[in-house]
Amino acid sequence: MSDYGPEQFQKLSAECERLKKELEEAKASSEAKENFLSNMSHDIRTPMNAIVGMTALAKNHIDEKSRVMDALDKIEVASAHLLSLINDVLDMSRINSGRMRLVEERFQLGDLLHEILVIVQPMSDARGHEFVFETGTIDRESLYGDPLRLRQIFVNIISNAVKYTKEKGRIRVGISEETSGDTTVLIFECKDNGIGMSEDFLQRIYDPFERVHSSTISGIEGTGLGMSIVKKLVEEMRGTIQIESREGAGTDVFIRIPLKSEVLSVDAESIRGKRLIVIENDAGLIEQYRRYLDETGLELQCVGSSSDAVSALAEADYLGNTVDGVIIGRKLLPGEDLFEVASYLKKAKPALSIILADNHRFEEIEYRAERAGIDRFLPIPFFRKSLIRTLTECLGGTGREAHGALSIPDLSGKTILLAEDNMINREIAKEILSSTKVSIETAENGQEAVRLFSASEPFFYTLILMDIQMPVMDGYSAVSAIRAMERPDASSIPIYAMTANAFAEDIEKAHKAGMNGHLAKPVDVNALMQLLRRFAE
Repeated sequence: MSDYGPEQFQKLSAECERLKKELEEAKASSEAKENFLSNMSHDIRTPMNAIVGMTALAKNHIDEKSRVMDALDKIEVASAHLLSLINDVLDMSRINSGRMRLVEERFQLGDLLHEILVIVQPMSDARGHEFVFETGTIDRESLYGDPLRLRQIFVNIISNAVKYTKEKGRIRVGISEETSGDTTVLIFECKDNGIGMSEDFLQRIYDPFERVHSSTISGIEGTGLGMSIVKKLVEEMRGTIQIESREGAGTDVFIRIPLKSEVLSVDAESIRGKRLIVIENDAGLIEQYRRYLDETGLELQCVGSSSDAVSALAEADYLGNTVDGVIIGRKLLPGEDLFEVASYLKKAKPALSIILADNHRFEEIEYRAERAGIDRFLPIPFFRKSLIRTLTECLGGTGREAHGALSIPDLSGKTILLAEDNMINREIAKEILSSTKVSIETAENGQEAVRLFSASEPFFYTLILMDIQMPVMDGYSAVSAIRAMERPDASSIPIYAMTANAFAEDIEKAHKAGMNGHLAKPVDVNALMQLLRRFAE
């Protein structure tokens, strides 16, 4: 005869159910981690195999430039993928340990969105997708937040849409805003017609290590940590994320993130009365040009082809009017080459300012653009402030440098102190820096960097690039020692961290130690050149 009454039996039954549920969750968690390790073993070995194999191939065909370049391109892609896998794992580790910290800095929304497009557009193009990137009316271009993490969130969502949408599918990304006082709610939507997700998987999508399909089955690689990281980052930013999906019917992702913002006035007086021709076939962009330039006093004429632009220029000449500039847009007529168009217009009208509005990375086309006579680059998507700023610099005679022009600076006669303990990293940095014709002195640890700086004449060094983790004396201590010296350049010498310590708290620590900025390894050559251009005469 049982001593348990109905009440005790009910409690015991509830406890058994609780323990059973915990056991099932533990088993599911263990299974997810085992799958994660299996997938990671596969996913890490895949790009590593490409890197090792293509390196051997390049060495075996060192005299065949085309094969070497093809191998290097594949090594670059595989390396970027491997780095993204490592970053996901490290990010998840820091989130779970409570060490993930966001920064709050001012950034331009147009620049952020252009960076995102540069990353995701080639991925989409490679799969033949119809990719649409739309921006609503954006008035608040200057925002405060963590642009690196915002880019991580949006790129993760869009790249998922690309990966899980079959070739020649449709992907639409929309960015809009809601404003109230000094707060802007950034609204992001990504909609695709891909494979979608089951109701069951939607319940687990934010669980670490989860993927719709194993990469060994589907061929789609990744850690399974992306959406978990996205969710935690969005919540950390006091935002919300919502996902709607059905198997075989695609996925919609909605994200709302509140950010501090400011309205900055832009002076368009210098372009009042100027004449501008825009060659563009995208109706949405044409409407943007008209809306943003409506009250500037600039005379705008939009045409759909290069022949129409030539006719408009000829007509202006006949009427005795001067056309000051031409914007060559993203969408020309089939068969029209933007560089040929620019070259023809420049030869016909050498004084004509030519602006290229494009959504590609400018560094990749810079050489051809300069040879074609293009004077300025306007990154797409653009907003009112960035458009007027570019026109003011180009047509208004402000004399400022081209936005996005990242040509190699000439640092002849200047000297950089490079503190780096790793021999290979030191050689790579020296090779990159040598293209600027700068003199380079190296230190293998922080103590040696301090000694070299102390022994030099004041203002001998133009810039110091400082690694952080070095033997004898680390980078933080070295910078503190340099800043404490009693010499006229000790407090003013620009010192930039060039380190693999790339988290938000590492950047903050570098600033507190007295550094002027931070470059993460692997070093982005374009970012380094952009920095060095500040020191070119």
